[in-house]
Amino acid sequence: MATKSKRGLIKLDAELCKGCYLCQSVCPLNLISISDRLNQKGYHPAIYIEEGIGIEEHKCKGCALCAIVCPDIAIEVYRE
Repeated sequence: MATKSKRGLIKLDAELCKGCYLCQSVCPLNLISISDRLNQKGYHPAIYIEEGIGIEEHKCKGCALCAIVCPDIAIEVYRE
């Protein structure tokens, strides 16, 4: 019997993010990048880049490493 793999959903608060790159460096699937735009504080915030990726192996697994390392508490991870 096949089991459905767990999925995660990352919510990033761009206004809290200071663009420190910590979340990007720990994501095992490289689903986090740094935006070209600036937030209100003048930083390039992290962005979640899963949207548009159709391959199941390249979707968030909900490990929450990004949220754990975020010093600004700008990331929330939800598991399905």
